[in-house]
Amino acid sequence: MNINALVIDDSGIMRKLVMKTLGETHLATFTFQEAKDGQEALAIFKAGKFDMLFCDWNMPNMNGMDLIKIIRNELKSRVPVVMITTEGTMDKLDEALNTGHVDGYIVKPFTPEGVGRKIAPILQKMTDAKKNSSGVFAKLAAKLQ
Repeated sequence: MNINALVIDDSGIMRKLVMKTLGETHLATFTFQEAKDGQEALAIFKAGKFDMLFCDWNMPNMNGMDLIKIIRNELKSRVPVVMITTEGTMDKLDEALNTGHVDGYIVKPFTPEGVGRKIAPILQKMTDAKKNSSGVFAKLAAKLQ
């Protein structure tokens, strides 16, 4: 599976580590674009087509949660979003899941195995959705012939 991913973190080193770790999961072939904060990520997101976002919470200019709220509420996008953050409290997790409707939540520091366990179900849902949507279109096309 090929995944076009946007990695958003104010630390360039952390962006590189996230990208390296995702590659080490061997769950998909990732192509990455990077953004240093939510503001830059929003412009990149609007200009491109992404299969998945990996986003930090605490960043200057626009934090990750504000970015996700815009993507979900204003842009009406359901692209899978995984928060990768130092924010490990239950309040932050609850906000991310119930307000931001994120698909995954990873607390730093992380390992390739831990990241793999968190993203594997998301990738499986994406695969299943592609199979189901192509099946629906095939059936519709057959009916129209």
